[in-house]
Amino acid sequence: MQEQFLSSPSSGNTSALSIEATHSDGTLLDAYSRAVVSAAEKVSPSVAKIEVTQARNGQRGERHGGGSGFVFTPDGLILTNSHVVHNATRIQVSLPDGRHCPAHLIGDDPATDLAVVRLDRLDNDAPHLTALAFGDSQTLRVGQVAIAIGNPYGFQYTVTAGVVSALGRSLRSYSGRMIDDVIQTDASLNPGNSGGPLVSSNGEVIGVNTATINGAQGLCFAIGINTAKFVASRLLQQGRIRRAFIGVEAQTVPLHRRIVRFYDLPKETGVIVLAAEPSSPAHKTGLREGDVIVAFGGQPVAGVDDLHRLLTDTKVGVSTPITILRRTDQLNLEIISQESRE
Repeated sequence: MQEQFLSSPSSGNTSALSIEATHSDGTLLDAYSRAVVSAAEKVSPSVAKIEVTQARNGQRGERHGGGSGFVFTPDGLILTNSHVVHNATRIQVSLPDGRHCPAHLIGDDPATDLAVVRLDRLDNDAPHLTALAFGDSQTLRVGQVAIAIGNPYGFQYTVTAGVVSALGRSLRSYSGRMIDDVIQTDASLNPGNSGGPLVSSNGEVIGVNTATINGAQGLCFAIGINTAKFVASRLLQQGRIRRAFIGVEAQTVPLHRRIVRFYDLPKETGVIVLAAEPSSPAHKTGLREGDVIVAFGGQPVAGVDDLHRLLTDTKVGVSTPITILRRTDQLNLEIISQESRE
């Protein structure tokens, strides 16, 4: 029966098969495939391969590395990861159309693992670069399509696709600070993808690919584009990000339940001062070893990462209230933060 059905000239499937055979590949793509192809084609001209030369710390010779980046202004500004270009002595950028040119670092921020580089020159007769459009990472929804484009292991222009797996993650940067509002995706990332764009189905950049977890599958992370826009604007204005500094060595500790209830504290942990640097804001304010910071600038402090997050550039040189526990007493002090030296 099966053989007769397939070969029967009177079968209605014959015309259907012949019609289907005349269709182009594009019409056979499902909605998901069309979305990925469309976004990739839209974004691909602006994705750069970055090759760097860096001095070896305390050693002779140089090391070579690289990653990805993407053009975000027509005059040649490229956004990438800080760890790709930090301390680079030479930066070379390759574009998908075959152009190669040197670039220099405008500024980088290890605390958010973001950097901006500028192309030094392009051929005079070359067309203007295509700048990618930024999306809004605050409007993302878990489950929406996410497409990563980059140069893993040096293979230029590689596309992987998945979904936004989670939002609002925190990821520790290589500087030790926490990066907030990180996007988790299962779009595959590998070494060399760092700094490349994570884009939505309409081709808008929603994140900057930055990290994976060794040994894990489907756990990849990107810095939200809203964070990247803020950092990039500050790097263009000042070449760096200003952050406040109070000068304490500290760690997160649990608080006694009686203390939490007695002072009606919103958190059950705080930051204990292990030491205050001489002549630092903490030292001048009178913070001592054993003091526990529970609030800064009117915001609760549950741990060291909270304190880092609250030490923004707006606090530099400004008198800010700080609440501490000293043994069983709660004290309210004022501290004037300095600019961070990192």
